[in-house]
Amino acid sequence: MDIVRILLSLFLPPLGVALEVGLTKHFWINILLTLLGWLPGVVHAIWIISRRPVAA
Repeated sequence: MDIVRILLSLFLPPLGVALEVGLTKHFWINILLTLLGWLPGVVHAIWIISRRPVAA
């Protein structure tokens, strides 16, 4: 499923982030980064999607 989100993030970075974390602060940060330029939005989206939570 991560592959689909990463592919979506290449075209619409906020969409990939929204599918991963919902409408949280990371989504809004990604919106701002995407408005500043496509590449920062993509890098942030891939970072959010590829990180794994640490098991407690």
